[in-house]
Amino acid sequence: MRRRSLLLAVLAMPAAALAQGTSPLRIEQPFARATAPTARAGSAYMTIVNGAASADRLLRAESPVAARVELHTVIKEGDVMRMREVPAIDVPANGKATLAPGGLHIMLMELNAPLKAGDTAAITLVFEKAGRVEVAVPILPLGSAPAGEHKH
Repeated sequence: MRRRSLLLAVLAMPAAALAQGTSPLRIEQPFARATAPTARAGSAYMTIVNGAASADRLLRAESPVAARVELHTVIKEGDVMRMREVPAIDVPANGKATLAPGGLHIMLMELNAPLKAGDTAAITLVFEKAGRVEVAVPILPLGSAPAGEHKH
């Protein structure tokens, strides 16, 4: 019975939400937005859910769509919001890390080509404990919100 429940739970997850192997990590609602034809950078967002009793850390990300990929956050300096690279992103035990516009995110620097709506970008997340997790990131039209995200 336990195996059947696990199988049904796995089958109910969207394909992009499955981490490799028996990893306790799930990647939910990954997305990036299309970029202008001349853009040299884009960003990717997602929620990383950790079902393990121990914390993990996202150490870096890699992608063939960009020459460099960095982990970033947004901070306020006076009246100005600025992006800053961070060395890692903590994913708490039995918790989640949310990468969203205006906060933590993955920067795709020196794009090889513009990100086009309808395409998918392959991004590999590298975790301290879970290792490498491949994610297919859908590219949404510029200005759009992923399913479940409300625009204000």
